[in-house]
Amino acid sequence: MSQSFELFSDIFAFRDNALSRLDPRVKLAIAAAGLMAVILSSKVYLPLGICACCLATLLLLRMPARLVALRLMLPLGIAAMVCVMRAFLSGSTPMATFSIAGRQLTATREGLASGGLIASRVLGSVGIMLLLSMVTPAHKIFVALRWARMPKTWVETAMMMYRYIFALVDHTSEIFVAQKTRLGYVGFKRSLSSMGVLAGAVMERSLEQADKTHEAMVARCYKDSLPVGEPASLGRHETMITAVFLAMITSAWFLAEGWL
Repeated sequence: MSQSFELFSDIFAFRDNALSRLDPRVKLAIAAAGLMAVILSSKVYLPLGICACCLATLLLLRMPARLVALRLMLPLGIAAMVCVMRAFLSGSTPMATFSIAGRQLTATREGLASGGLIASRVLGSVGIMLLLSMVTPAHKIFVALRWARMPKTWVETAMMMYRYIFALVDHTSEIFVAQKTRLGYVGFKRSLSSMGVLAGAVMERSLEQADKTHEAMVARCYKDSLPVGEPASLGRHETMITAVFLAMITSAWFLAEGWL
């Protein structure tokens, strides 16, 4: 259970370091610029470079390497799957042929290049979001999003999701341990049945929690938006940091694209 808590928690964002002390609006603007550069990249160099820089920064800040690896496992799996699928399902220049269950599968040069680019974009984006989430508490990110005039409904939905994800993780863990104690995961057939029961129980609990949350908000006179205090104006120091990093990201993008 502690592993599940660490996987979703922003407890490490409350550590005192140079990045955690930086204004969340500055970090949000830099992260948005980095994401835009990664998405618009036509080569793998910039996304992979940004990912490497973000991971190196996390290690320099002494974030637990095991936790970073856990949070990267799913995106890495998705990136690898996309790369493999693109290699075998697109392109025209054969590079390698494999025989699986009597069927010939051919990997193409164009498909591998396209899949590698998509995978690099995934890793670059994940690196940025991972760094942002581990140096900025969630509630400060939500305040910065409201300041950036993001739709209130989106921000409040994200706040509620983050608030109750831990309750659902606890509930899931309790049911899983109870099933495992009763040998619910012995054999494929029984495991499949237990997983179905677990999914149904979690879904039922989430619907119940949604009703309870709605009733509680109505009882507290909820009027279409949650009150959030307005942050102070950005100072000259924060503005300069934002401008410097935006210029660095823009220059790196032009350089990686071969425009400089």
